[in-house]
Amino acid sequence: MFAKAIAGRAGAAKAAAIKKDSSVVRRLWHLYAKTVRPLEEQSCFSHFHYAPLSAEEVEARPQVLFLGQYSTGKTSMIRWLTGVDSPHFDIRPQPSTDKFVAIVHGDQETVINGNAAICLPQLPYQGLTSFGGTFLSNFQALVEPAEVLNQFSIVDTPGVLSGSKQTMGRDYDFVSVCQWMAERSDLILLMFDAHKLDPSDELKGVIESLRPHRDKVRCILNKADQIDAENLVRVY
Repeated sequence: MFAKAIAGRAGAAKAAAIKKDSSVVRRLWHLYAKTVRPLEEQSCFSHFHYAPLSAEEVEARPQVLFLGQYSTGKTSMIRWLTGVDSPHFDIRPQPSTDKFVAIVHGDQETVINGNAAICLPQLPYQGLTSFGGTFLSNFQALVEPAEVLNQFSIVDTPGVLSGSKQTMGRDYDFVSVCQWMAERSDLILLMFDAHKLDPSDELKGVIESLRPHRDKVRCILNKADQIDAENLVRVY
């Protein structure tokens, strides 16, 4: 009985803290919309830096962005983090994830296609309309009831390609989309495979686009436990 009372108080305290945080964020949004955003629009600030923020972007959960070449373990790590074993996490040795996938919290598993996802006021992706219908057909939101997604959202990305594959099969500006996502992410995990470290031209372009956000970037050397210490030093 005592334990239940303590748990109930803890839950109530957490709910009150969340409500207070939401109130602060709304006030910040109103200040931004009333004083800062008009100045941005009058000075065409978006031509030189970020586009104006929307209310959905300001109030959204923190976002973690996964980037890297194909088969570096991005989707596998997301599945481990969320604890969700979903058929929508396509994991294979060859390039498998061919879409940008936003993994967000919800009551039940649902897949929302890009054209619908950008219209939902609960999601902060309205700005993706600027990349056109071709990109939106390569974007979707995956709703999962994982507890960890209450704290932050995750964006899985297509594996960065190499060679002639870089210019084939993609009818949208991959690097520009990655840059848009990076601007709105709080943490960027750049993943490498310890067995294949040669970066492609496309990956170099992605890394260069992350230069303004380098304070948010963390590099992960996946599969490092599969090579011996001597070779690991060479990789480093």
